[in-house]
Amino acid sequence: MKRTMTAPLIMAALIGALPHLASAAQAGNTQPPAAQPALPAPAQEAPAPGATLAMPGQRAMPGTAPAARGQASAKQAQFERLLRAQVLLDRAHFSPGEIDGAYGSNMRQALSGFQAARKLPVTGKLDEATWNALNEDNSPTLLTYTLVEADVAGPFRPVPEDMMAKASLPALGYASAVEGLGEKFHASPKLLERLNPGKSMARAGEQIIVPNIVGKSALAKASKVVVRDSTKTLMLFDAGGQLLAQYPASTGSQYDPLPVGTWKIEGVHANPVYNYNPKLFWDAEPGDKKAKVAPGPNNPVGVAWIDLSKPHYGIHGTPVPGHVGKTESHGCIRLTNWSAAEVAGLVAAGTEVVLQD
Repeated sequence: MKRTMTAPLIMAALIGALPHLASAAQAGNTQPPAAQPALPAPAQEAPAPGATLAMPGQRAMPGTAPAARGQASAKQAQFERLLRAQVLLDRAHFSPGEIDGAYGSNMRQALSGFQAARKLPVTGKLDEATWNALNEDNSPTLLTYTLVEADVAGPFRPVPEDMMAKASLPALGYASAVEGLGEKFHASPKLLERLNPGKSMARAGEQIIVPNIVGKSALAKASKVVVRDSTKTLMLFDAGGQLLAQYPASTGSQYDPLPVGTWKIEGVHANPVYNYNPKLFWDAEPGDKKAKVAPGPNNPVGVAWIDLSKPHYGIHGTPVPGHVGKTESHGCIRLTNWSAAEVAGLVAAGTEVVLQD
């Protein structure tokens, strides 16, 4: 993403500067449910004539067709298994991206990275050996979280697509409370809504069910960053070449390909101002002018900018976490905001960055 950046006036500790991304455990308001809650059932297909299907989260009525009950039960079991695997991958620092309880390309790459690090056959599938290795972490899949005032206070406002309209805003905050909670717990807002039918996620004091991504093991500082275009991943390695962590990434396009080569990190900046220069973009709107876009999680480069020695290129967050690893970027390395914040806390000026096909 060919962008010049303005460093913050004060370089705060990265995670501390990102209140929506700080560990919820620090707030003291998360706890395992007394019993693991039943997960709402997935959407069901149209019933056979005369069948009665249960509503999500409810038991099927006696008249429910056995085939429909079996199909719903199988879908529910698969959803729960994938959801747990995604949570455990996130806890192991092999991010599946946005946790959503579904198997996709980001989860496949997370599984492949975890398997390689654990010296398991690399299949990219949730096979039994991988399932058993993940479950060496016996943490619960879900936690009960009590919403606090900071979660719901806002201000929340729609974020315009147009860059000039973005530049007119005093801050680029969340569009809704559930969007912020999604980033806080590394989850799709749709997943949070599914886990919490009938709950308000805009009222302080409300207790909701969230993925258990808190209390993860700490990582050592990274000595090298490797970004691989073919797998759409960013990997961190220690001084001995051991893989520490892996994250899904968007890595360029045909118009702005990833600048393959070896570079260095020039600096790390939390909550950056974004300096927009339309001359650097092939798809800039006619009439666009240079502009400054205020900081915030919905800033075009999210909550962190890691500046590379390649001019105008960096590693950064994004306002659309569900697109990471699935859509193109303008040549930069785009991560979810929570991954960008974690990486930013593990690298420093001078860290080697290798960009590969």
